Amino acid sequence: MLIDVLGSGHWWNVLADIVSRSHLSSAAGIPDLVDDAVAPLGLGAEMYLIDLAQQVLRPMRGGVGSTLEVDGSVAGRAFRLGRLMPGSEAADGTPTLWVPLLDGTERLGVLRMALPASTDPDDQELQEHCWLLAGLIGHLVVSKRPYGDAFHQVQRSKPLSVSSELLWQLLPPLTFATEQLVVSAVLEPYDRVGGDGFDYAVDLAHAFFAIYDAVGHDIQAGLTTALTLAATRNSRRQGETDLVEMGRSADDVIAREAPGRRFVTAVLARLEIATGWLQYLNAGHPAPLLLRANKTVKALDTAHRVPLGVLGSAPGLELGREQLEPGDRLLLYTDGIVEARDRDGQEFGVDRLIDLAERSSAGGLPAPETLRRLSHTVREHQAGQLADDATLLLVEWSSTGHQRLLPRAATLRRT
Repeated sequence: MLIDVLGSGHWWNVLADIVSRSHLSSAAGIPDLVDDAVAPLGLGAEMYLIDLAQQVLRPMRGGVGSTLEVDGSVAGRAFRLGRLMPGSEAADGTPTLWVPLLDGTERLGVLRMALPASTDPDDQELQEHCWLLAGLIGHLVVSKRPYGDAFHQVQRSKPLSVSSELLWQLLPPLTFATEQLVVSAVLEPYDRVGGDGFDYAVDLAHAFFAIYDAVGHDIQAGLTTALTLAATRNSRRQGETDLVEMGRSADDVIAREAPGRRFVTAVLARLEIATGWLQYLNAGHPAPLLLRANKTVKALDTAHRVPLGVLGSAPGLELGREQLEPGDRLLLYTDGIVEARDRDGQEFGVDRLIDLAERSSAGGLPAPETLRRLSHTVREHQAGQLADDATLLLVEWSSTGHQRLLPRAATLRRT
């Protein structure tokens, strides 16, 4: 017997069933578990995960559904814009609702909800229930991912190099947000990353973020970046707040563990979240761009030191300082972005990066979607074959930036 799809008490039973059964479920068992739990309501649920290239959405269950393009599908639109999207009716007349699948604000994919024949997918109460369900599933995906290979395999359209495998395990999630701050990153080529990397940590009062680019494109470059990321992270977690000292800890580790002229360019930064007061250190890296009111107002081109791993940096180094204004966006990038060349040898260039960043900002796109489009434009500039790693890190100090990351139903009346 089917149960009223809008009954809040029945949805509570669905959520309770999923939580209870998930304790003893493998990652691969989550899709069946969820579909079974919603079946008494006359619903069907299919999970689609985004591939690491952020180009296609792939179904978790083999043989159920087909791969969907992010650009050019209703499911892709739900993913790109973070909105619940009613879909076209299936061949059997079943109405559908596509729901963004998030862990916090990290974009994991979409959830396809097959609805009873007479159900209105635009119904507010229904959307609230489906959004709550998707939120639970998003947390389950992330909590179960370390214990199996199923989710990793679905997200890979191509095999990863060993260096990429190592770096992806060390990197934080691509997107994180609070009510005051948004941090988002993208890394290309996802399947054969050499020496690029990024890191961030957001606590109550301060946020740390960094971007790294090790010399070379081999596995040694990846190992050097891994050492650098671990060294600065370890220093930070032992209570160090001085960016200069964090850099020196990386110097020591690289010189000791990665000899042979290995070094890493980097930007290390620390933001006081309540005030927008920014401190930063540039270790031989391209200068971050500051966007304000959809325009690039300056490059943060001070506080230089030699790359990490090159011993003998000047004592008494002064940090760069900048007072951010509400709504400011800070764009960090590696040289693989601006030095990407097309078939005629023309570089992508800083000016083109600035133009695209300004247009994306003016368009009101969520931070992760801004970066996805920027990285794909760089890839297209090189006819789909990047000659170097290309990484972007976007930090938005804003009290409204997070609103573009969450479905509208998340702000509606709670039931």
